[in-house]
Amino acid sequence: MKKVYVVELSQAEQSQLTRLTMQGKAAVRKVKRAQILLQAHAGKSDQAIAEQVGVSIPTVGRIRRQYATAGLESALNEKPRSGRPAGISGETCAKVTALACSTPPAGRSRWTLRLLADKVIELAETEPLSYQSVRTILKKTS
Repeated sequence: MKKVYVVELSQAEQSQLTRLTMQGKAAVRKVKRAQILLQAHAGKSDQAIAEQVGVSIPTVGRIRRQYATAGLESALNEKPRSGRPAGISGETCAKVTALACSTPPAGRSRWTLRLLADKVIELAETEPLSYQSVRTILKKTS
């Protein structure tokens, strides 16, 4: 069966992809894409590539198509994925962190997550937060 999207790598592209697969510092998805392109250049079938790399046959075809239509960088790198936007803004994170670093309320030796959440709601400077959201914010900043 003749391939619609043939992968013909230049010498520079081959050496770049070989280095990428040997270094072990790139993301697994990117390494697998490099392996697919190298094996496709060697003339292997989609089924053989899929079995050896550990991906599905349609994935091999998609990587071939991306290389043929948009080039090496497009075939190697993922497009940004859609998804749920961040629920807590950077401004809110900064306010919670600043509040956690401030002096705790009278009668308390330190801030608790629930106290911080209640204080943020009381100040009404940001959207209401749960104490678990406060925990997540503080965990990311520590």
